Amino acid sequence: MVRILLSGALGKMGRTVAACVEEDENCSIVAGLDRFEDIAGSFPVYSSADKITEAADVIIDFSHPSALPAVLDYAVSKKIPAVIATTGLSQFDMDKVSEASKIVPIFRSANMSLGINLLLNLVSKAAAVLQNGFDIEVIEKHHNQKLDAPSGTALMITDAISKSLDYAPHYMYDRHSRRAKREKTEIGIHSIRAGNITGEHEVLFASAEEMIEIKHTAVSKGVFASGAINAAKFLVGKQSGIYSMTDLVNEMK
Repeated sequence: MVRILLSGALGKMGRTVAACVEEDENCSIVAGLDRFEDIAGSFPVYSSADKITEAADVIIDFSHPSALPAVLDYAVSKKIPAVIATTGLSQFDMDKVSEASKIVPIFRSANMSLGINLLLNLVSKAAAVLQNGFDIEVIEKHHNQKLDAPSGTALMITDAISKSLDYAPHYMYDRHSRRAKREKTEIGIHSIRAGNITGEHEVLFASAEEMIEIKHTAVSKGVFASGAINAAKFLVGKQSGIYSMTDLVNEMK
């Protein structure tokens, strides 16, 4: 039985993770961490890591970038692996994750969906084949409460495309601020925030003769919760270092 400490337990994703764990006989949540103390179903939620008395095998963090330092400090001090699923992290935050990974295993992905990671593979292959003959645009859609834009997943997709090209592209986020023709080395990135869209990412490859669209749509937050739970199980017992969905997928083969 894998014992989970859930950071961000009272948020939407935290509650989704808790509901998914309830259906999983191989793991349980022993305690939660959030801004306010509460009882979330069968486990206590603490406002500070200092108050946690329950022993855990792994941390799942679906909180907020501001909570990350405390989560990492606790993981390092207790030698507990951590799945960092919080989005909107800065380079400073990522540096902190990297430092912690020297001591404990850290699983980090901007998107916990297996489908998105398949999409990454597909768009990388498409970019390598199509190259200069096609313009590339990335469009992402999320609910109107999402704070960061573009999404971490959109940037992850664009980075994967960039690594597959023979040239060094530049990312174009804001075309309305400049009046100029589209440059061939651009990758356009567009963000839409509306309604309660769980998450949609599309990559468009367009030439003068044809268009290719590769798209992933998440219809429920459960897909991200399930991915994080699988990552938590995967991480237990691993050596220190940074792990990703690629590592998880390779182990599942």
